[in-house]
Amino acid sequence: MTEPPPPPGPTPPPGFGPPPPQQAFPPPPPYAPAPQPRYAAPAPPSYGSAPGPVPAPPPSAGPEFMAVDRSSAVAVDAEGVTLELNGVSAEFPWPEIRSVHYRVSPNGKALMFGVIHLDGHFYEAVVTARPRARLAEWCAHLPWVLGHYRPAG
Repeated sequence: MTEPPPPPGPTPPPGFGPPPPQQAFPPPPPYAPAPQPRYAAPAPPSYGSAPGPVPAPPPSAGPEFMAVDRSSAVAVDAEGVTLELNGVSAEFPWPEIRSVHYRVSPNGKALMFGVIHLDGHFYEAVVTARPRARLAEWCAHLPWVLGHYRPAG
């Protein structure tokens, strides 16, 4: 007959034992190109490199309106309406605008311009016209520009 196998030796406690096998990784690529001799011809450009950032396409051409004073500004263009007050601007794209309102201030010196956002919030900018004749120019040009982008109002 055959002899039974010898009893197993003492087992090491969990977490002890031989180290795991080490994996061989390739060396990292060089971080800088190899230096070239002083009077050698320059390296040809690499044609396989990724292209640079692609500029955004210009918005569709259309009329624009801008009213500016020392602290406030109103701009209306193909992208929407921008209101600025003391260097802080708020941009409203046309799909986010419920309605636009404007009128001449009670003293007749400024344009009061308001945007009602889709969520119901009202944003306003008051732009003082200097000279006062500029206010008449703004009031003549603004309805035409708004009518171009918001024909229904």
